[in-house]
Amino acid sequence: MDTPVTPAHTATRPHSLALPRLVIADGTIEALKWLGVALMTIDHINKYLFNETNTAAFAAGRIAMPIFTFVLAYNLARPGTLERGVYPRTALRLTVFGLLATPVFMALGGLLAGVYPLNIMFTLLAGTAVLYLVERRAKVAAVAAFVVGGAVVEFWWPAVGFCVAVWLYTRSPGWRSLGLGLACCASLWAINGNLWVLASLPIILVATRFDLTLPRARCAFYAYYPLHLSALWLIRIPMAKAGYLFF
Repeated sequence: MDTPVTPAHTATRPHSLALPRLVIADGTIEALKWLGVALMTIDHINKYLFNETNTAAFAAGRIAMPIFTFVLAYNLARPGTLERGVYPRTALRLTVFGLLATPVFMALGGLLAGVYPLNIMFTLLAGTAVLYLVERRAKVAAVAAFVVGGAVVEFWWPAVGFCVAVWLYTRSPGWRSLGLGLACCASLWAINGNLWVLASLPIILVATRFDLTLPRARCAFYAYYPLHLSALWLIRIPMAKAGYLFF
């Protein structure tokens, strides 16, 4: 006969090492996305109109990318994502709007040789591709997508790696995925020159405590990205005529 499990038996197990599941309400996830949009907009106004002279705006902008990648990875980690064809649809939207944003993204300047790196939409696309291949158990292709994709997009491999870490942790909380996520955030210091990216983590943790009601606008974020860049480019035209210099 099996020995029944008693409270005493339960107490001897190392439950203290277990990590909590990551559960955030749908409306709160949507609110996180729009918080990221607001922070990105502040950062881009500072970057493209005021040559990054406002340090507070620059710091705020470092929080936007991890929020975007978190929201993407969290949504892709939902049950049935592969079966419902979410990956191809997401990849198609990111590709289309990333391409639409590319001309004005290049026109605004600040890129190596005028073309490198690719914009944030392609960063999210690289993350989506890696996760799709991981879920399809195509390990070699997933590594190749990570290496190649991370080499050509904004925020490079740390951004793609953070996306993978969030997806893994959301699917099955573990110390490895947590450590990977923290390492990816910390390594962004080499790109950003600061660790403001870490401020995104308490924001995400606080989000788990709220159950907000906010309808999901599927394509609004995608459309906003090229539109707001175009608006900034148009605003720079009269500013340049008035004598402002942009670097």
